[in-house]
Amino acid sequence: MTDLGKARRAAVTALLAAGLGLALAPAAHADGPAGAPVPVPAADLANARGVVQDQAVLDKVGHFFARKGVPPTQQLTIGAAQEAQAASAAAPRLAGDTVPVYTLDAGFVAGAPGAPVAKAEFTASKVVAADGQTASVWTIRQGDSWRVVNIASGGDESDYAAKAAGGGGGTAFREPQVNAWYVLRDGRVLPLDDEARRSVGAGGVSLAAYQKLVHERYGDKLPGSAYDREGKGGGYQLAADQERAAVGGSALPAVTAAAALGVTALVGAGAAVRRRAGVRRG
Repeated sequence: MTDLGKARRAAVTALLAAGLGLALAPAAHADGPAGAPVPVPAADLANARGVVQDQAVLDKVGHFFARKGVPPTQQLTIGAAQEAQAASAAAPRLAGDTVPVYTLDAGFVAGAPGAPVAKAEFTASKVVAADGQTASVWTIRQGDSWRVVNIASGGDESDYAAKAAGGGGGTAFREPQVNAWYVLRDGRVLPLDDEARRSVGAGGVSLAAYQKLVHERYGDKLPGSAYDREGKGGGYQLAADQERAAVGGSALPAVTAAAALGVTALVGAGAAVRRRAGVRRG
């Protein structure tokens, strides 16, 4: 995926998660390492996966593959019959586990006692097409039922969870403001991608050091802050990206920091973002 594609994916994920604001796991914190996110029950993951396995959902994913991510509101160069044929030929199938997707928690950023580093915002199921295309189907729980809220190209959510598990365990989570993926392992925040390595270094940092870092980045942009009340946007970039932009490099578009911490919603629960949206700037 290109840098632009990653940035657009980050924007959609951050803003969609902010709009949903749903905790998939019970509110009470389970016993575990300091800062560890509350685990999502296996039964919830099984129920979410069952929704994705519904043939009607897989048919929609087939059309997503057939359209190469182009939203239904835009014209294709092929007709409806050809699209239907391509959707059927895609033969989408689930691959790997359905995983909870953990996102940097606003309480942790604020320094709230006992706050986990991240919270579960939605679940993701990786789907693969016959031609090798991949997509991530996002589901949330509403009351006693589960529903699909997004189909996104690629499989970052499942891939980084698997990378964390295969590298020694721990919980994978995202800092969506800079599109960074980390794993919390043995009290340290370790990088899983290039953005995270730029953020915390190749060796990672302690949980306490990471809390200080994100508080410095976003502590004045939390819900209820002056930043929030004034409706400001403009995003957040790592220093490395800012330096690249200054010398004419290809910096990632900024993602609104407040939006990814629960301030601004991109879509209502129940809407589906069929493609990466452009980064929004206030």
